[in-house]
Amino acid sequence: SYSLLHASRKTFSNVKVSISSQWTPSCLNSTAPELRPYELWNSSHLFPNAEEATLFLGTLDTIFLFSYAVGLFVSGIVGDRLNLRWVLSFGMCSSALVVFFFGTLTEWLHFYNKWFYCFLWVVNGLLQSTGWPCVVAVMGNWFGKAGRGFVFGLWSACASVGNILGAFLASCVLKYGYEYAFLVTASVQFAGGIVVFFGLLTSPKEVGLPELGADEDGGAEEDANRPLMGDDDADDDDRNYSIQATNVENQPKAIGFFQACCLPGVVLYSLAYACLKLVNYSFFFWLPFYLSNNFGWKEAEADQLSIWYDVGGIIGGTIQGLISDLLQKRAPVLAISLLFAVGSLFGYSRSPNSKPINAVIMAITGFFIGGPSNMISSAISADLGRQDLVKGSSEALATVTGIVDGTGSIGAAVGQYLVSLIQENLGWMWVFYFFILMTSSTVLFISPLIAREIRLLLRERRLRLLAE
Repeated sequence: SYSLLHASRKTFSNVKVSISSQWTPSCLNSTAPELRPYELWNSSHLFPNAEEATLFLGTLDTIFLFSYAVGLFVSGIVGDRLNLRWVLSFGMCSSALVVFFFGTLTEWLHFYNKWFYCFLWVVNGLLQSTGWPCVVAVMGNWFGKAGRGFVFGLWSACASVGNILGAFLASCVLKYGYEYAFLVTASVQFAGGIVVFFGLLTSPKEVGLPELGADEDGGAEEDANRPLMGDDDADDDDRNYSIQATNVENQPKAIGFFQACCLPGVVLYSLAYACLKLVNYSFFFWLPFYLSNNFGWKEAEADQLSIWYDVGGIIGGTIQGLISDLLQKRAPVLAISLLFAVGSLFGYSRSPNSKPINAVIMAITGFFIGGPSNMISSAISADLGRQDLVKGSSEALATVTGIVDGTGSIGAAVGQYLVSLIQENLGWMWVFYFFILMTSSTVLFISPLIAREIRLLLRERRLRLLAE
């Protein structure tokens, strides 16, 4: 479901060059059809030149992410109080309709209006925000702490898989017109929403299975459900970390928004994710445009080449999640990866005009940026929402996930406008310097957590040595 949501988002970034060409006058646009009557074309253009069209595209990204961020804070709370299946399927189907109106129907009707585009993208951001808190909560209901870093790291590749799917679908039909790229991805997403509504099982209890941690005789499962993010000095005899109590009368109530913000680590990881998601989503929104604009490659070729960033993110999230499971700590793994990300960003900013070399460096950059981004938004969010203080209540999970991802989306929203502004005034090299600054800020925000977890690792090592 989340792959399909991301595929429709990716479509917009993959057709930016075509949209920019469509929104500028034919006298300034060498790619416009020569046989089209000039009067008809000139009456429908939105911008006098491609630069202003590009700036508006960046504004649309910002509008989408701001509304997406606001929606995440609300959707997390709604997801903890309503049926996750209903919320998710509603968001998928209604978002698909908005994407169809935005990219396909307006072009078929030759209706071009900046305010209408902005309105649709605000609504799309609000609807798409139902996705991530719901899917993380469903995954949290099915998978315990044991191997969560690996399982969530592998599963969170769904966003990158959606990017690849969106790029593939867009590049296949782009020659017929950018409106068909929106049509295909919107249709697939709507069909996926129908499947989710009739087929998704949100928790084990829906098929008569016990909730995670409900069986107190399973010592291994109890140990597996002990939160990584919790206080290590907590009472070891307290093993009630069930996601949902099987007894409805004892089922915990959903925690409030401010209570969730006060949970240990939530604010720091939220601020860190705001910086990191800015960088990750800048690649997501602008990479095909950068490749086409900076190297002069065809738009379809740039779309296909941008897939390698997501391939690196898939591999990075899985491997780094596995390593964090082995260490039983997340922050040190994130820190090391982000330090390498600074070097890879510097290297990619100087990539030569060679597609194979560019693809390799792009994949390395995706490994060290996309991997940590996937880990914070999935496994770490599940850890934060499953701490001792909430006794493993699933009613905290979607709310915490919405806070972390919502804060990240605010940072990403600000970043998209800054990227277009920096690129227009200073050039692409300064955009990469900006990315390096934001990546370094991510490490700075989680530095207290890094120091604490390193101390815990050293203490555990000393205890093992004494035990031997």
